[in-house]
Amino acid sequence: MASMLSEFGSTLKAIGKMALLSRVCAVPKAGNGKPLIILANGPSLNTTIKESIGFIRSIDALTVNFAPLSEEFRRMRPAYHVLADPHFFSETDDSGLGKLWASLRKVDWPMKLLVPGAMRSKACRLLGESGVEVVPFNDVGIEGFDAVCRIAFDLRLAMPRPRNVLVPSLMAAIWMGYDTVYVAGADHSWMRTLAVDDNNEVVAIQEHFYKESGQEQQRVSHEYKGYRLHQIVESMAIAFRSYHRIENYARVKGVAIYNVTPGSYIDAFERCRLPEYATK
Repeated sequence: MASMLSEFGSTLKAIGKMALLSRVCAVPKAGNGKPLIILANGPSLNTTIKESIGFIRSIDALTVNFAPLSEEFRRMRPAYHVLADPHFFSETDDSGLGKLWASLRKVDWPMKLLVPGAMRSKACRLLGESGVEVVPFNDVGIEGFDAVCRIAFDLRLAMPRPRNVLVPSLMAAIWMGYDTVYVAGADHSWMRTLAVDDNNEVVAIQEHFYKESGQEQQRVSHEYKGYRLHQIVESMAIAFRSYHRIENYARVKGVAIYNVTPGSYIDAFERCRLPEYATK
């Protein structure tokens, strides 16, 4: 009974959030029959790129966050890039953000930049005269009864709670009509790097396949200082739970999601290796 009441409350909250925050967003269908590979920024991605760059370039690729600052970004020529954190659209003197948008403005191949609907105008302004197409999506995170959530997902009004950029990336892949989605670089091994120092401050090292700027490292460390360990662990739990919701939704939609990340902590998606010919 308590569980049913909790689900009912979550459903009412979800309906309210969508009424207030969701916009009409029509993520375009891909319709090219290729698989999609989502390239998250975990350290294992270096190995995947080294072994399978030919395969990655033969299908559609989606990158996230600061990937455009890496040398590999222009080698992979992704069809999509996803930015979800409001920080990426802030008007600050962050040199890393300046370099990110400068790199995106230099993209000279067909690419779509997927951003939250509320950030569309900022993204367009930051891109300037670039040929990159800005595509908005609803990043409204909801929980509740499965039937209600499924309708909201179908209408593209909401998604499972996006505690990580991989959540909107996966939902965008489903919305765009991909039947097969590979997930690489999604190590998500944050729990191995968590610690608490003698000042009772949480210390977390977030490794990426590229070298992080000192300014970005300082920003992340500063953000973590405002949280207690239980809050950070709860946030991680939300992310891992969202992946299970996505897997359930993908199965209903006939979409196969494969986690090709060696040593990944994500337990929601079927594990496999990239096709053999990818390494030839």
